[in-house]
Amino acid sequence: MANYSLSKTVYNKREYQQVIDTSFTQFLPPAPPEEDTITVEQFFTYYTKIFYDIPPQGDTNSHYYLVKTSGEYIKNPNVSEDVQILLDEISSLRQQLLASQQQLLSLQVSSSLNI
Repeated sequence: MANYSLSKTVYNKREYQQVIDTSFTQFLPPAPPEEDTITVEQFFTYYTKIFYDIPPQGDTNSHYYLVKTSGEYIKNPNVSEDVQILLDEISSLRQQLLASQQQLLSLQVSSSLNI
């Protein structure tokens, strides 16, 4: 039968905090998913490739729909400013939500450590 020598290292509280990483980074909530976006140049490259696959008529996903919505935009280009304002607000709300989730997680971790 083999004999094994066991040793144990004991740290006091000050050493413990300096030697052992007590952060819980693996429990952080995942970052919000990033939206897939394409550039205008990519859009027109794709559009050119699938031009003949797009149906001429239809309420959506058709050449008629593209002409109709583009025509509305040409008549009122300020709509894009309204859309940008809404996109900025969505971005801000996502940042606030992430900060709140991180704060909540931090409180939960600190609460569980104080038990």
